Amino acid sequence: MSSAPQTEQTSVPAALDITIEGEVALLVDLLKLGTFIGTPMREGVADPMGLTATDLRIVLALGGEGELAGHELSDIMGLPPMNVSRAIAALTQRGLVEPGLDRSNRRRKPVRLSAEGQRLFAQTIPAMAHVGADLFKGVPQRDREAFRRVAASVLARIGRWGG
Repeated sequence: MSSAPQTEQTSVPAALDITIEGEVALLVDLLKLGTFIGTPMREGVADPMGLTATDLRIVLALGGEGELAGHELSDIMGLPPMNVSRAIAALTQRGLVEPGLDRSNRRRKPVRLSAEGQRLFAQTIPAMAHVGADLFKGVPQRDREAFRRVAASVLARIGRWGG
């Protein structure tokens, strides 16, 4: 009888042979875009302006949509309310965001860009144009326009998503 230690062998499953096509492939591509777009936006826009990625997203949302309450920003951005609340507090402290006013609902506490925040929002446009020029280099204009149409259609459906 051997006293050498016995090692148990485990088999590693071979890579799954699954073909992803159609709408599933499109969703995978969208998820990749959503995940990886953060790096060029952070490095090309947020960092040079002294903003966190969350701060930038809030500035862009308020600049594009106007006054929004924290829970609305949380929904739009897909971030926990606490993260949005902290970012709003930091942006308010920097003088970039200020309280808004909802005369029809006193309990709603919207925020908006201050004059300084609006100037910063305006500065994001050339920075984003630079990032976009790099990312879309070589993509024909008709494909860019088609991408925008598809994105608008998907965004409209996401807003109605109910499971």
